[in-house]
Amino acid sequence: TNIKDVALTLEGLGVLPAGANALVPSEIVSRTGYDEGDLTQYNAESIKADWGLYYRPIEGKSLEISYVGKVGTGTTIYQGTNRYNIDGFFQEQHKLEVRNDNFFVRGYVVGDKAGDSYDMVFTGININRSWKDDNTWFGEYTGAYVQATLAGATDVQAHAAGRAQAESGRYLPGTPEFEAAFNTVIKDPDLSKGSQFYDQSKYYHADGNYNFSHLIDWAEIQVGGSFREYSLNSLGTIYTDTDGPIDYSEFGIYSQVQKTLPFEGDKSLKLTGSIRYDKSEFFDGFFSPRISAGYTLNRDHNIRASAQTGFRNPTTQDLFIGLDAGRAILVGSAPDNLEQYSRDYDVSATGQAVFQQPSSVTQTGANAYNNSFSAASVAALGETGNPAVLEVANPNLVKPEKVTSFEIGYRGKLDKLVIDFSTYYNSYEDFISQEVVVSPYYGQVGDGALSVAAIANGDFQAYSTYTNTDANVNSYGASLGLNMKVFGNFNLGGSYTFTKLDFDRDANPDVMLNFNTPEHKFKASFGNEQLFENFGFNVSYRFSDDYYWEATFGNGVIPEFHVVDAQINYNVPSIKSSFKLGGTNLTGKEYYTAFGTGYIGSMYYLSWTINN
Repeated sequence: TNIKDVALTLEGLGVLPAGANALVPSEIVSRTGYDEGDLTQYNAESIKADWGLYYRPIEGKSLEISYVGKVGTGTTIYQGTNRYNIDGFFQEQHKLEVRNDNFFVRGYVVGDKAGDSYDMVFTGININRSWKDDNTWFGEYTGAYVQATLAGATDVQAHAAGRAQAESGRYLPGTPEFEAAFNTVIKDPDLSKGSQFYDQSKYYHADGNYNFSHLIDWAEIQVGGSFREYSLNSLGTIYTDTDGPIDYSEFGIYSQVQKTLPFEGDKSLKLTGSIRYDKSEFFDGFFSPRISAGYTLNRDHNIRASAQTGFRNPTTQDLFIGLDAGRAILVGSAPDNLEQYSRDYDVSATGQAVFQQPSSVTQTGANAYNNSFSAASVAALGETGNPAVLEVANPNLVKPEKVTSFEIGYRGKLDKLVIDFSTYYNSYEDFISQEVVVSPYYGQVGDGALSVAAIANGDFQAYSTYTNTDANVNSYGASLGLNMKVFGNFNLGGSYTFTKLDFDRDANPDVMLNFNTPEHKFKASFGNEQLFENFGFNVSYRFSDDYYWEATFGNGVIPEFHVVDAQINYNVPSIKSSFKLGGTNLTGKEYYTAFGTGYIGSMYYLSWTINN
């Protein structure tokens, strides 16, 4: 909150004398937060179970009817838009299937329950609000700042005096008052005063496939299809479903033809062609063809190549999220979603007095897509003071992403050395991305007047929108794997992966692709499954290059890391048991693989497996 605006408001209410705002700088001040360790116990546990029932009604035939169930529950820390304490999360899957050698038909349902999970960011925010509301806190801060300045304090001293006054009555971690407020906040799904993470979403899926190879001998022909229906149910804590669950569906059908052409000796050519049609209820349907060829020179040498088109439909979050992440509000871009998200905002004292604006305004998700500046240009305005740098954003609504891919590979054996090499190139169209924009509370972007004043007065809201970039986005890479026997029966192997994103990040600073992949990765291993009778070992090494991570939680560079793992194993056939002793990251140097997450240290384990 800008304390200059607070001072102007206090003057208007008669709390501060006229002209006192001249003593207050135009600076953003935040309330004192709580350490994450005060808001969670960092527990991690997982329990899983699965079972299956299988029935073959006709003896000697392949027809089989089955039911498979899976359940899991757990507690952990999850990092998404914010940091979440996942407590008692529960997921279940139930699948029914009928199949034989030529066909299958199956259907399953997957359901989630968030348990007692909560958003730790809003837990801290709303514990603060429970002992003193924001208006009172910032009013006390600004009033004490003015008094300290009049008494001759420096700016630093006046800020310290303001915070000390505003912090009076603060709930300290460990006190009964703090614990009571904490327990109240994490059970309330209203993010204006609580932090509960509620989710009981589910989806239903059915698919089937028929293989005509037993009826047609000149080629193998398959046809199939799938249908999926989503039911989003978060009570408005994640999606814009305050009025009830959001239901929508999508389907696809496909056909594949495969033909193997034999040549002289061991040579053969396997050709595969397929085409798929997909349709979501929100988007036009489209076709995605694929062709591939695999050429076998002999039993030791194979070459493969493929070309295909594909697509990626926007996710449930891309379409229906409506979540205040603190730094920005995430608003999905399904057409019906824009008006579903609505919120009131207080207008600054300057906006009210000088520009005759009301004390509050209402914005919906439509403001993010129809009346917004790019976040980068708003930052440039703050640095330069030049309104000409502002750029209209108004991102388009998200639509399916398309990709055209080409791949060539080789797998072969040279004496004792096994080689697996592949290289690929992907070209994207309408790459799904997030774009951070800023919507003014008043004025129309591009008017060069009122909307600029709103930005200058701090009367705006940042949104993270879901759209498609028109920038060129391509990726390419290659991988090489080598494995061989050395010193008799020892296994020596290694692999290298190169991945490159071709995208001009500097020219598109507001576009978030979430590629999050290192350019160089390398793995190596050395071991022997039978060093002596029933005893084996393996030592492995992993390397990852540094890379840029971007997500709604935050952006930053992930440093390179080197990891050494080792394991020994001993089999005891008389009790049908296998014992394993091992450790990961034996050098003890901690590392992390995503921006904002905790460090990964070493882990040591001992396991006993009984296999009948």
